[in-house]
Amino acid sequence: MSTITRITISALVNKPVAHVWKIWTEPAHITQWCAASDDWHCPKATNDARTGGKFSSTMAARDGSFSFDFEGVYDDVQPHKRIACTMGDGRTCEILFSPENDGTRVVESFDAETQNSVEMQKGGWQAILDRFKAYAEAQV
Repeated sequence: MSTITRITISALVNKPVAHVWKIWTEPAHITQWCAASDDWHCPKATNDARTGGKFSSTMAARDGSFSFDFEGVYDDVQPHKRIACTMGDGRTCEILFSPENDGTRVVESFDAETQNSVEMQKGGWQAILDRFKAYAEAQV
């Protein structure tokens, strides 16, 4: 029996929780930040941010060579506090939003998959979270 590896990443976003939540959950914003690097983008996103709701983000290489849908179902949504979900492949993820100083600490914990190294997964998810932070802080 194998044990699932849990990966945790975080970022301090220098904006209030309500702002951070809006940027995290609204599809028009998700398409602006949901990519690990500049050669990828998110051309389409849908999000029903409530318990039982579904989410989907299309991740695509800008050169058109590859794309995939990152999708799942929300198991628990507590606005401005917590999102727990199950991804399409059965792995789980939890995102916590906590006030810290004058900003918001976003902590994301997720089950690792087995195709890529833990270091690669942590780096990729952290890169997306870092893009989220930069985008969220640039929004008024």
